[in-house]
Amino acid sequence: MVAKKQKPRYFNRELSWLEFNQRVLEEAKAVGNPMLERLKFLAIVASNLDEFFMVRVGGLHMARKAGSRKKDPSGLTPMAQLREIVKRARAMMNDLHGCFNDEVSPGLAAGGIRHADIAALTAEQETALHQLVHDELFPVITPLAVAGGQDFPRIQNMALHLAVRLQGIGSADGQEEVFAVMSLDRAGPRVVQLPAESGYEYVLREEVVGKYAANWFPGFNVQECAAFRMTRNADFAVQENEAPDLLSGMEEVLEERKTGDCIRLEVASSISKRLLVFLCKGLSVADDNIYPVAGVLNLKDFMPMAFLDGFDELKAEPWPPQSSPDVVPNEPMFGQIAKKDLLFYHPYETFDPVVRFIEEAAVDRETMAIKMVLYRTSSDSAIIAALKRAAENGVNVTVLMELKARFDEARNIGWARDLEQCGVQVVYGVKGYKTHAKICLVVRREPAGVVRYCHFGTGNYNESTAKLYGDISYLTCNPELGADASAFFNALCGYAQPADFRLISMAPIGMRDKLLELIDFEIERAKSGKKAVVNAKVNSLVDVALSEKLHEAAAAGVKIKLNVRGICCLKPTRNLEITSIIDRYLEHARIIHFHHGGKPRVFIASADWMPRNLDKRLELMVPVEDQVCRDRLIAMLEIHLADNQSSWLLKEDGSYQRMAAKQARVRSQEVLYNQACEAVINAANNRRTRFEPHRPESQN
Repeated sequence: MVAKKQKPRYFNRELSWLEFNQRVLEEAKAVGNPMLERLKFLAIVASNLDEFFMVRVGGLHMARKAGSRKKDPSGLTPMAQLREIVKRARAMMNDLHGCFNDEVSPGLAAGGIRHADIAALTAEQETALHQLVHDELFPVITPLAVAGGQDFPRIQNMALHLAVRLQGIGSADGQEEVFAVMSLDRAGPRVVQLPAESGYEYVLREEVVGKYAANWFPGFNVQECAAFRMTRNADFAVQENEAPDLLSGMEEVLEERKTGDCIRLEVASSISKRLLVFLCKGLSVADDNIYPVAGVLNLKDFMPMAFLDGFDELKAEPWPPQSSPDVVPNEPMFGQIAKKDLLFYHPYETFDPVVRFIEEAAVDRETMAIKMVLYRTSSDSAIIAALKRAAENGVNVTVLMELKARFDEARNIGWARDLEQCGVQVVYGVKGYKTHAKICLVVRREPAGVVRYCHFGTGNYNESTAKLYGDISYLTCNPELGADASAFFNALCGYAQPADFRLISMAPIGMRDKLLELIDFEIERAKSGKKAVVNAKVNSLVDVALSEKLHEAAAAGVKIKLNVRGICCLKPTRNLEITSIIDRYLEHARIIHFHHGGKPRVFIASADWMPRNLDKRLELMVPVEDQVCRDRLIAMLEIHLADNQSSWLLKEDGSYQRMAAKQARVRSQEVLYNQACEAVINAANNRRTRFEPHRPESQN
């Protein structure tokens, strides 16, 4: 008797990610969202797909070329995964561009943002474009001729190009064809605003160059211009045992990315067969890697348009970050942290207190040392400026600058060199690992002795993304957490072996074990007939050991609710519910809550539940033991788990179903923002109604 083939217990990671991106795309398709908000989601989907192809698809192509037939936990080989990805990604790209062409672009036009017909411009618009070509485009853009047998010019990864088919005017039979390539990547804004009597009219840079292409090719007839864009494999990692140092090794990786194999060629669907053959031959592109696009390529470039001044009727209602009532504006941060722990939920609450914490440390005469990890930061970083100022003021400043932060490597290399020039001690990450922990330690000399102040977070020290990503910040001078923070930096920056921390857990040496231990405690409670609960919010869930333990817990009767924004390879089952929230802010916070026999254990973490986080990165999971902060985190998590407006339910077949309100309408991001606003109003009212009597001076 043939044994029945067992179905895999896990979903494929790459297909799960594509399902996440489809949920983002559904926000772009949602008719209830304002048009510029829908455009923003289209740009996000396009950007996400770019990175997915460069890294995940690129890695699978390398595995296939190496002949790997290793199956992932879902049972798929690299070749099988690529087949499924190509099918799903093609459908998604068609959906993406169809939404822009059929819904968003016409909707924007109705609201006054119009994509003008390049062949039907007004005289004033023609004059403006002619001037643009003469003054800016013609001096910058250099066409590269490609004659038979010549090497094809290097095509920049992700950059927009025009392929041009030409016919020589003076050829003997008038039929000689030649080809050229024009790079448009650094030729000014992609979206070109036109003079208009009302509203906002625009054309695209490739349309302008195509219209006036004859200017670049005297003596030829321009037969055809077609936009194209190439995605190269960017899944390269520094070989740390071979590189002379990490800095030069990362610079080599950046160079390798410029010449990676083409894994996706996006071309205008109107391209002729002759021009497409020319491109594919020159770029060595297989048929499976060609992605025709109906309409506009690279919708990522439309992100700035989503924030155009005016057109408020096409935008979502603004939600400016609120000032936390727990922070007094004119009092030093250190005194406030000494009184009580501070917890913030960005972007509902402003990131300013975190920046203030570091800026005040930089100029405080009692500051002895500042130590922090920087993974990603903003291009014009106030935090970097504060660290430079601190070093110049004589503070001992140590920064672990992670040079292996994907696609931020070049920026981080630049920051590292700037900081070193100002006297900051810079550590270029840890050999063999990425350092992804979010931690800043400030050491101060105070009358009672040396005091350590800590910031722990779930997000990067990036003032820009702190306005867009949902993340937790925790400020404390808890002595045990301070001691752990010192031990963490000693282990990373020196030769000390990682210590047994008092409170925190660190990957890769203890975080997974700690999570498994806490789940086991809930399992034992459930087996004894007692209340057992695990609630968690993470961005991705891929780790097999944790997934197996969660399945075991659910089978034992532990009630588990997980809010997983993106990839989730774990299949839901009885007692195990998995949801995903897609809304105006990117859900990025990691919050974990164990019932723990009525004595709640609550943690924030920098890590998702993935092998890369738990085995290949230095991450922190921090217990929040202050009762006020802990209870607030539990309440936040419960609001997210109750969401029935922006939440999607994972089904057993791997698909997601949008949650429908059964009773009260709960949109978690809206609830959290309203709570932040109400807290500010209540604090102001309390200040106004407080009575403080005059007291006579004491007489001695």
